[in-house]
Amino acid sequence: MAEAKLPEVRLADETFLTDDFLRQLINVGEVDILVGVPTHNNAKTIGAIVEAIQAGILSFFPRQRAAIINADGGSRDGTPELIVKAAIDDARGRDSKPYTLRTLHSISTQYSSSPARGTALRTILSAAELLRAKACAVISPESTQITTDWLTTLLQPIYSEEFDLVLPTYCRHRSDGILLTNLLYPMTRALYGLTIREPYALDFAFSGRLGSQFLAQNTWQDETARAGSETQFTLAAIAGGYRIRQSFLGTKEHVERASADLVPAMRQTVGALFSSMEPSFSLWSTKTGSQPIPTTGAERECILGPLRVNRKRLREMFSTGIAELESVFQSILSPSTLAELQQIACPEEVRFRYSNELWVKTVYEFAAAFHKSVISRDHIIQALAPLFRGRAFTFLGENSNDSADDVEHNVEALCLEFERMKPYLLEIWSGGE
Repeated sequence: MAEAKLPEVRLADETFLTDDFLRQLINVGEVDILVGVPTHNNAKTIGAIVEAIQAGILSFFPRQRAAIINADGGSRDGTPELIVKAAIDDARGRDSKPYTLRTLHSISTQYSSSPARGTALRTILSAAELLRAKACAVISPESTQITTDWLTTLLQPIYSEEFDLVLPTYCRHRSDGILLTNLLYPMTRALYGLTIREPYALDFAFSGRLGSQFLAQNTWQDETARAGSETQFTLAAIAGGYRIRQSFLGTKEHVERASADLVPAMRQTVGALFSSMEPSFSLWSTKTGSQPIPTTGAERECILGPLRVNRKRLREMFSTGIAELESVFQSILSPSTLAELQQIACPEEVRFRYSNELWVKTVYEFAAAFHKSVISRDHIIQALAPLFRGRAFTFLGENSNDSADDVEHNVEALCLEFERMKPYLLEIWSGGE
């Protein structure tokens, strides 16, 4: 039998992959379906997730060549071994259906001794290009709510309908994803004119052509690009005019995060969004309003059950930030915006409210300051964190007793405010206040 060959690849892509991983890819050959799973110490959850991935491939892509690629960031709990040892025969045994799957490979590589989502995504993209995969999905090891239907929901539009990017929508708790609903979604929508609910997605699917373009064009040595690779991936698809759709994946389980995780999350999302605005200025500066994109299933749903949030702590951190970072805010914000923020931060201000208009004005002034690099760009992102906490305080308070429709109405009102005030962003982008 002739030895399998991989297509020629760019030197930059090939050399960062280990020799052992390249040998494993050579043994795989070419595939139709690829599922990438980035991991770091996920032994408690990865078994069930791999089982669901295998079952999904068996059920919906039984005649396609498939591979599961694990990009691991230095796990010490045996996560990679669990993925590689998960036998496809076990998945067959759990269902009585007859299967005709051609091949299903499961391989793993450790790209570093510490986790880095950008490097994990780069590893998966490189494997997809080397294997000439037609349709690819990335599944988060935290997605314990995964079902076998996810595989067809994410991959079928890529494989059969020639879409290039499939992003998820979820049923979320109203107190979950506030950074998404109050900043990332409405600002992305206002900039690029598309109602993409999850611009920062950890579960998504993409075409081989989109993956190859992003792999070639992304500056992988850049800190911001590595930190916000998933957001950058979505924005690259928008800027490149690729076909995008959304698919409903069901309930998004709340993952408890430490307060200290906010700044890293903002680097991955807001930092990436702000960074994209310079190279794509000619695109977003001409957009007005917004339009929906093709969506399968529920475009948005809200869970109203209880979720404990320390609102008092949010307000305290906002007020402390206003006081301690005054000199920083003087470099970023207009005098009128800073004065309004200082007013609502006063301890005597019983009826605290960070209004939609003031919040949008704040975010747009931060974006312009980031563009002009008035101080370190990373310091700009860090300085936005306490202000976001103030906005979160208001959002939680205003929606504490509202129905699901009311919550969605309030999110929509904020989106429209971002769209209405876009001329202000254009005014201050190069000049203005």
